[in-house]
Amino acid sequence: MAEMEVPGYQAEDPSDSEDIVGQACRAYVELTRAGSDVQARVNEDLVAVGLTFSQFAALEVLYNRGPSCQRDIAQRILAHSSGNMTLVIDHLEQRGLVERIPGRVDRRMIEVRLTLTGEALISNFLPRHMNHIAEELCALTLDEIQTLSELCRKLRRGRPGDM
Repeated sequence: MAEMEVPGYQAEDPSDSEDIVGQACRAYVELTRAGSDVQARVNEDLVAVGLTFSQFAALEVLYNRGPSCQRDIAQRILAHSSGNMTLVIDHLEQRGLVERIPGRVDRRMIEVRLTLTGEALISNFLPRHMNHIAEELCALTLDEIQTLSELCRKLRRGRPGDM
């Protein structure tokens, strides 16, 4: 195999630079598969109450942060455009779970807030959902869960020098 250089990787032993490529690819596949599998099992809870992941995430943001504009909700739940968030909020509004109101400071700004029905749904559902997440991760020890969290945060920050 041709020698590969991995930017940002400093091998103590030159032969390790070949190993990092194979190991990184295997780790990536395992990480992707594990994330998909766990997310699919956890999201079964959402289906039971008729929510998509994006809808649940929007309700959770509103529950924990209070009334917010769509752009702020989209930024909080990551990787969703504010255009997609409009559709998510439309569906939640049609179900009577949220309502759009003029902004408190700037009436041109529209805020989204939970209705009493939405607050009841999320306040009853959230503890059960969190327990389900904990059950899905119970294959790991508490130390392993903490290490996994740290490693995921490190991966989210990106390669050294990217920041």
